[in-house]
Amino acid sequence: MRLLHIVPKNTKIDFVGLRWIGFAFTGLTMLITAASLTFWGFNLGIDFTGGVVIDAHKIEGAPDVAGLRDKLGNGDFGEVIIQGFNEADVSIRVKPSAAMTGQEQKVAQMVRDALGPDYEVRRTDTVGPKVSDELFTNGVIACLLSVLMIAIYVAFRFEWQFGVAAFIATFHDVLITAGLFSVTRMDFNLNAVAALLTLAGYSINDTVVIFDRIRENRRKYKKMPIAELINLSTNQTLSRTVMTSVCTAISVIPIVLFGGEALFGFSVAILFGIAVGTYSSIYVASALLLYMPPIGAMEPAAAKPADARP
Repeated sequence: MRLLHIVPKNTKIDFVGLRWIGFAFTGLTMLITAASLTFWGFNLGIDFTGGVVIDAHKIEGAPDVAGLRDKLGNGDFGEVIIQGFNEADVSIRVKPSAAMTGQEQKVAQMVRDALGPDYEVRRTDTVGPKVSDELFTNGVIACLLSVLMIAIYVAFRFEWQFGVAAFIATFHDVLITAGLFSVTRMDFNLNAVAALLTLAGYSINDTVVIFDRIRENRRKYKKMPIAELINLSTNQTLSRTVMTSVCTAISVIPIVLFGGEALFGFSVAILFGIAVGTYSSIYVASALLLYMPPIGAMEPAAAKPADARP
């Protein structure tokens, strides 16, 4: 049975020679991300701004989502987002207005009163501003620590040059994906933080595979220039890298299409991160080794036995 090959075997692409295109693309995306975060920031979700989430069930018939939006949208408690699911259920999310900040319990009661007797409230969650601030801070710290610990692991697993390259490449992936939330104005919530943490782990997986091949080839071709070594190793692992990324993306696409609003931001971030992580493993992480002190031989050559003498 023939195996599926998305990328032909024995490719000879000059990745090192094309690195300036990759660096230009990286610079452009980083510039867009920095500008968006500076001027727009994140569209923080209820997890980070505080607010109310209510799940309600329509007792008879299907819920009139458009009518609920008009009814609740005329209230004074803040921005309302309504999503229908399971034919008779609705999920209502409220970001309290400035005047109602800190009065989440009162907002929840106002929403329940507005729903009236036609709806059965099955879940009510409230997040206060103090808790939301702590969640946002902890989320940022978690992302930074995950990138740092990954870099430390790679430095011990290989050499410090690899650790530095892994830190820069992984931080690049996480930052660019965070920029996606800022540019598109998708809700940045705990699901987004989970997506960034997942992406950090996925991204370093591809990077480590290429780094491991570079180390292996370094043992075999001790006199080969680092640029040729990077090209050889990247081409040898290219088929595996692309196949892994494509298969992972295929598994995420159904979540994007049918996962609903709750998982939309998470799945889009993962899908976008797969593309960014694959690109950075090839054009960012490996290329950075060119600008660091030379990587020494990974292990000394085996000593030859002395000639036998009579």
